[in-house]
Amino acid sequence: QVQLVESGGGSVQAGGSLRLSCVASGYRFKGYNSMGWFRQAPGKEREGVAAIWIGGGNTYYTDSVKGRFTISRDKAKNTVYLQMNSLKPEDTAMYYCAAGPRWDIGTLSELSAADFGTWGQGTQVTVSS
Repeated sequence: QVQLVESGGGSVQAGGSLRLSCVASGYRFKGYNSMGWFRQAPGKEREGVAAIWIGGGNTYYTDSVKGRFTISRDKAKNTVYLQMNSLKPEDTAMYYCAAGPRWDIGTLSELSAADFGTWGQGTQVTVSS
């Protein structure tokens, strides 16, 4: 059974950094073309933050994190990372890792949760001012 396990969340002050990790077990990246990170703050809808095409490395970022967050993958370790720098209080949320079949990540104008069928349990990120 496929499992995605996130780690790396925590509490930091504004301007700080965190690196989230998502390890996929029970399958190889082959068969899943893309991995993404979503976040959900209390009372808000789930938002697509970043995604990566496993094969070619093309990426997507939502506007609010461009220049601050970097998504990357290590195929040998079945792991996807989200490096988050210059964190802001508005980045506070539960962050979820997800896997899906799309390969056209680099062409997307928006990241939809409907394109990802496998989800992790989430890791909390809290940024204080």
